[in-house]
Amino acid sequence: MAQGTIAPTLPSDAEANIARESSRLLASRLGSTEPLRLGLIDDSTKETIEIPASVIGMLMQILEEMAKGNAVTLIPVHAELTTQEAADLLLISRPSLIQLLEEGQIEFRRVGTHRRVRFEGLVAYKRRVDAARRAVLAELAAYDQEIGL
Repeated sequence: MAQGTIAPTLPSDAEANIARESSRLLASRLGSTEPLRLGLIDDSTKETIEIPASVIGMLMQILEEMAKGNAVTLIPVHAELTTQEAADLLLISRPSLIQLLEEGQIEFRRVGTHRRVRFEGLVAYKRRVDAARRAVLAELAAYDQEIGL
């Protein structure tokens, strides 16, 4: 597991329901620039914490995925991944990822004999590939329109 990541676990049905309701309640604060104040209440204490407004959107995405029953993993942008972790994130095989690394399509560094891939480099590659796919799809759609399909 990459440095700083938290292992994903599937939420139970009860946790998914809590996430769904929490997401619904947070939605009203989505555009706010003020920190969100949350009350922590248990049997012996009542405390308030503040969460930066910039975190609300990310928190909502996490809760929405949990509400769907999906596991969520947080990865810091500067995290370095093993080749297997990087391949898993791209949904490709490890040998395919190694080929991309050796072709220079994704930046990496060597630690001894091992390759390490920065998460931000992986995201940059994914954005480039996704943009190229969208361009090809737009071109195909335009061609279909041109020939009347």
